[in-house]
Amino acid sequence: MSDLVCVGVVSGAFGVRGEVRIKSFCANPEDIESYSPLSNEDGSKSYPLVLTRQVKNGFTAILGGIETKEDADAIKGVKLYARRDQLPSLPDDEYYHSDLIGLEVFDTGGALLGQVKDVMNHGAGDLLEIHGQGLKDTVLLPFTLEAVPTVDLGTGRIIADPPDGLF
Repeated sequence: MSDLVCVGVVSGAFGVRGEVRIKSFCANPEDIESYSPLSNEDGSKSYPLVLTRQVKNGFTAILGGIETKEDADAIKGVKLYARRDQLPSLPDDEYYHSDLIGLEVFDTGGALLGQVKDVMNHGAGDLLEIHGQGLKDTVLLPFTLEAVPTVDLGTGRIIADPPDGLF
């Protein structure tokens, strides 16, 4: 597990004074401000964050070190990370997406199905994007208790009972 968890992304500039648009990936979107300062993916830059207003699909914010529209344009697409120790503890049946990426997926008989490449949510629930040898295309496995009865972060394994015909 990484010490950093992605909590948002800079989606562009807002205005001409260095404000940025932020998409929050937090369960309570405004909580992103409480994890400030945030860093980039490799932790080389730190950004104190202050939310200024809510806009469609996110917030506007002031990020430390971003003074102009050009500065804001230059960091468009930068993912913002919080330290894991800043984040709340999760119940036993909830996981941070970053903890699931890279886990091996086995069926209930112990056969390797693939590895989690990404976790997606298009509005109807989380999907695990599975890829691996022997798979012609990536497979989208519903991340439900029925389809994924066991997640063992300690051993880096997911036990899946996929719907018939999925693999």
